[in-house]
Amino acid sequence: MRSVGVEEELLLVDAATGEPLAVSGAVLAAADHCTGECSKGGGAKEHVFEKELQREQVEFGTKPVTEMGELREEIVRWRTEAARHAASAGALVAALGTSPLPVRPSRSAGQRYEWIAEQFGLTAQEQLTCGCHVHVSVESDEEGVAVLDRIRPWLAVLIAMSANSPFWQGTDSGYGSYRSRVWNRLPSAGPVDVFGSADRYHEQVRTMVDTGVLHDERMIYFDARLSAVYPTVEIRVADVCLEAGTTVLLASLVRALVETAARAWRAGEPPARVDTGLLRLAGWRAGRSGLDGPLLHPLTMRETAPAAAVRALHEHVRQALVDHGDQERVSAEIATLLERGNGARVQRALLAERGDLAGVVLGCADTTTATPAL
Repeated sequence: MRSVGVEEELLLVDAATGEPLAVSGAVLAAADHCTGECSKGGGAKEHVFEKELQREQVEFGTKPVTEMGELREEIVRWRTEAARHAASAGALVAALGTSPLPVRPSRSAGQRYEWIAEQFGLTAQEQLTCGCHVHVSVESDEEGVAVLDRIRPWLAVLIAMSANSPFWQGTDSGYGSYRSRVWNRLPSAGPVDVFGSADRYHEQVRTMVDTGVLHDERMIYFDARLSAVYPTVEIRVADVCLEAGTTVLLASLVRALVETAARAWRAGEPPARVDTGLLRLAGWRAGRSGLDGPLLHPLTMRETAPAAAVRALHEHVRQALVDHGDQERVSAEIATLLERGNGARVQRALLAERGDLAGVVLGCADTTTATPAL
């Protein structure tokens, strides 16, 4: 069974006001200290936290697992640990795609981040967004690229399901995932054409880096790419999910999507030749609507109800879910998500209930570290 790992970026916010706090250095120092103390006592020597472009956020990555129950435990564990380290700096962690409250981000130190700031100007300065990246193991680059070619039409549905960034600089953006719009300002972000082979993929990556527009291969920000570090495909379209259980749902669907694509490749089925321009429209539509408006159907690229698009994805990967033992759980979680809504809907409901964006942030911080029901 294919292994799955997840990377989540979390917002660091003031425990009283909900405003973003530039304290990632203190949070990482607390994590370093804890790791050192644990290793002295014969405990775990894990260190899963990393800095990101802005000091108002921190990232963690789970270990690769094959059982979704174990992935759920990993996500809850590291969200809880992040919250514990943040508390030492007077902060909370919130799984929010963007800050609901106004913020002027503070760039992290480092030559690479300085290069990014100089190269991309205001785009980099404003780039305080938190995403969720799902890694799924593949047997080779050739299989990985075959998967990338075949999952293209389905990725916009994942944007809609994970949408968790309706507010930007104190204002309702009108989008479910405004993070996806901010992220796509970067020149290498977004959907790409069918590659056809691993050689063609690597050639395009080299050519893009050689232009000088990008600092290195790590700045290939395709919606889905081959990992430069791990033997995985990395699906990068999702907002960080407000609830840990939604992240597990997303990971289950992504693994099934990868497996379904790999099977189609081995069976000699060609990828759908959906125009990249249409995929951009589908991504925009998903970011705009979330689960509260029309989406483009992955098979027809025509407007449809969000539930119909989600169910089309579910049906597309059903056999892989059955084979993984995930079908019953995923079916129930999809029904719950469609009824309750994604993080964007929850945030807007919190605003209506609490009356201000600070209440939204603090309520979401509570949800971030809540243990999901099994």
